[in-house]
This record gives sequence, C-alpha cells and structure tokens, in this order.
Amino acid sequence: MPATSDRDHQKFPILASDQIDRALRFASGPETLFAGGETVFSIGERGVPVWLVLEGAMTIIRRDGLKGDATITVYGRGQFSGEVSQLDGRATVAGGVAGKGGCVAVPFDAAHLRALMIGSVDIGEVIMRSLILRRVALIDDGASGAVIIGVPGSADVRRIQGFLTRNGMPNTLLDSRAEGEGRDLVTRSGVTAADLPIVVCQGGQLLKGPTEAELAACLGIVPELDPDRVHDMAIVGAGPAGLAAAVYAASEGLSVLVLDERAIGGQAGASSRIENYLGFPAGISGQALSGRAFNQALKFGADIAIPVTVERLSRTGGVLQLDCSGNRRVRSRSVVAACGARYRHPDVPRLAEFEGAGVSYWATAIEAHHCTGRDIALIGGGNSAGQAVVFLAPQVNLLHLVVRRPLEQTMSRYLIERIAELPNVRIHEGFELATIDGDPAIGLSAVTIASRKGGATLRLPIWHMFMFIGAEPNAGWAPGSVARDARGFLVTGQGARAHETSMPGVFAIGDVRAGSTKRIASAVGDGAAVVGEIHAMFSDQTRHQTQEA
Repeated sequence: MPATSDRDHQKFPILASDQIDRALRFASGPETLFAGGETVFSIGERGVPVWLVLEGAMTIIRRDGLKGDATITVYGRGQFSGEVSQLDGRATVAGGVAGKGGCVAVPFDAAHLRALMIGSVDIGEVIMRSLILRRVALIDDGASGAVIIGVPGSADVRRIQGFLTRNGMPNTLLDSRAEGEGRDLVTRSGVTAADLPIVVCQGGQLLKGPTEAELAACLGIVPELDPDRVHDMAIVGAGPAGLAAAVYAASEGLSVLVLDERAIGGQAGASSRIENYLGFPAGISGQALSGRAFNQALKFGADIAIPVTVERLSRTGGVLQLDCSGNRRVRSRSVVAACGARYRHPDVPRLAEFEGAGVSYWATAIEAHHCTGRDIALIGGGNSAGQAVVFLAPQVNLLHLVVRRPLEQTMSRYLIERIAELPNVRIHEGFELATIDGDPAIGLSAVTIASRKGGATLRLPIWHMFMFIGAEPNAGWAPGSVARDARGFLVTGQGARAHETSMPGVFAIGDVRAGSTKRIASAVGDGAAVVGEIHAMFSDQTRHQTQEA
C-alpha cells in the first residue's frame, strides 16, 4: 500500500455538490456558524460528531508530542472532519478550529454517520476509506497520540506500547534517560524512577505507571455501559470469531456489545503475517485484518468495549447478566463466548518471574525491535509459532526453535519451507523447556532445554524467549454448570442449536469451543453461523410468548 502521504486525495476528499445535498438528509443537527478562531471540537473530547464544512474553512490540529499543537490540514467546502474515533463516540485524537473568516458546518453524530454510510453507498465508501487512512496516518506520525516516557525496552514500556498499538491508538516513546523532551519533563515534574513509565494522554493528562484500564479511561476508548440496557447479543472476546459475529449481527439490526480484556484481534491480532487466509494471497498482518473487522463492526453500529474483563455470568429475571471489571454490569438476551484460548504456561521454575521481562506469549513489532541483533528462543511448533519464526528471524542474530515433535506433524507446509530457508534458525526437535536463568530486573541470560527421550540437556544463552505452546480456554468467567470437555473447552450442541452450550442462550464459537478447528477461517465461519442460530432462538421465544398469550 502506498504511504498515506501519497493518498491525500483519499484522506481528505471533497464531496461533489450532489453528494453534499444527499448527505445533508442524514445530518444530526442544523447548520452551525463558528466565528473565526472558535473551537469546533477539542483533542480528547468524547462524542464529537463529524462536521461537514459548507462555507469557510476549518483547521484540524493534533498534539505534537510535548511541544503543543500542530496543523494537520485545513478543510473547505465539501470536506468533513473526523477519523475512526467518530464511528463510536470515542475520544478524538484531533481538534478542530474555525478558520480566520469563520465557517459554517453541519454535524453528523455516530448514529447518523453510520446511517449515511449505509444509506448512500458511494458516499459511505469515501468516508470509510478516509477515516481509516486518517487514523493510519496518525499512527504513522506517532506524536499525535499518547506520549510514553520511560526506558525503551523495559517491561512496562513494552506493555503500554503493545496495548496502545494493538488497539490502533497513536503513540510515541521518549527515552527518559536521553537528553531532550523526555528527560526534561521527568526533571521538571519531579517524577521518580519508581513512577516510570509515565504517559501523557492526548488531552494532556499525565499518568504514572498506568494500568491498561487507567490508560483506556484517560484516552476515552471505553464507551459508557448502561447497566439497565438489555442488548440482543453480548459477545465476550474481540478476536476473529467475536468480530465476525458482531459484523453479521449488527448488519442485520441486532443490538451488539463486544467485550474484551486486552485488545482487538485476540491471538490472531498479534500475528505478524497470515498467508493462508482466503482472499489475501500476499498475506496480511493480524492487526490489519482485525482492524478492518473492527471498523466494519463499528460501521454497522456494534459497541465495542476494551479493556473490560468479564468476571462472571449469571441469569437474572430471565436475562443473562455479565459482571465485569470496574463494577460494570451488562445485560443481554444472548451471550456468545468468543474468548478463544491462551498459550499454556508450563510448570517451569521462575517462568512467572520473567513474563513481560524476557518471556513473551506474542511476537509483534515491539518485541522484534527489542530483540534486534540478539539470540532468542521460541518454544512451540504450531502455525502461530511458525509465523512468529518467519517474522523474527530476519531481525535477530540467532533463533533457537524448540519443538517436541517433528514440524510436519504440527505446522503448515508453507511455513516449514520458509523456516528451512532461514540460515539463522536452529531447530531442536524432541526437546522441551527445563529451566530459566537470569535477573527479572535485567532480563534472561539463558534457558536449558531437555530431551524428551534420553534426558540430555542443552544450555542456550539467549536474550528473550517466546512461548507458543498448547492452548487453554479463556472461559473462567462461565459458571461451572456450563458443560466442558476434558481440557476445559466449552461443549456445544447441548441445546437445540449447534453452537449453543448447556446453558440456554449462551453460545460458544471459535477456539474456546470444544472440537473447533483452530483456524481463523473456522472462527469467522462460527461467527457467521451463530447469528442465524440466535435469530432462530429469538423467533422461537416470540412464538412461544404468542402461544402463551
């Protein structure tokens, strides 16, 4: 794809006169006159509508790191403000100010914007493409979003970078030790080493060592959840299965809420390149694929709340209820478990000490940069492990791939062939992780692997280790009465429908479902199929209520 700077005509399109006339039928409010220099909307403000300029000019600004505001562009007649944040009322990462001569503009709130995009296909295509390209440009620029100040490569910095990047939030990193803005701010504000990393949100707020939930609250990316509203469908998990279900359900008029404790995309979202998914012969990154599905879901009106952890499922007064982190409560007529599986944490001494500080369960550009020129190890032989090897190997000095069985038994042929061509990959077949050495404050120094047959051991001096072994269901929030198989995955087909669990109204799709094929395409298929089953369930309920009346 060309650089976004080469696509300014798509980022900042101008609607023709007939398109303006059609668009005005969907406006959420009257024409508004703004005086020269008047603020139309502020950086970090929530619920900001898209503004279509009818007369005059509107200057769009962004936060330029810690320096202040910088101009992105100036809109004239027929141009509209906004980026992806405007699809669901999240906090905007840009601001708008009327030009010197003022401007006249008309607003489109999230609901009316979606109605315009669906009701007028040609305008909808122009708007959706521009909103996505604007967000991509803001991410590429970095300085327009949150500013992280800390020690590059430290566990907490990588945790914060990972959360923001995987959720499509622009961010930039300043080294607190190097001369310049980062160190100057630390010195001026009296921040201690224990407070690092600190984050300056797009609205100017400063957070010290924030959690993901604190970051999300500051950046305004979690929508308000009405505890009394009853949704048609609550989906737990924003991976391929959950996002597919959200797209199909919302496009068919169901009220949909998606909850995820970490980021969009699930495990697939952390994949550097997926090459065996239908329709993408050149491959696509998991983040790009997830981002497209996320935007589709927003376009059709699904609500997505991240990071929100589901803690318990129960039934109250005939309605399913999810108790969530932050004392939130969600009520719904149906619940879809699309929470996937997580990589297994083997029972190896000291492993937990190094999680996030030398041991990772995913491989993104952030981890790859941290490992540049180093020796690393990767444990696991599935397709996700293979994709990670192909991604990481060109950037590191030496990669030790530790597998229990021959790759032919666990990995797709195209990945095996790719790995065979990598000169710096050493495959240790028939071995498993035994011990870990190092200092959690600094990182790993070595790991020891042991042969599964003779017990022989091999010490590998490494900088970082990636774990891609086994899978455990992420369904601890489901009550014990929901049937599970021997490995803890949710059993479906217990009720009247193929994806329904033993708890009526509760469905399971994707990797968390017992017996499912652990592939993205299968998860997406589950997401489409479950929507039809839920429609059928609602129809049955309506028919029974009519008969009883």
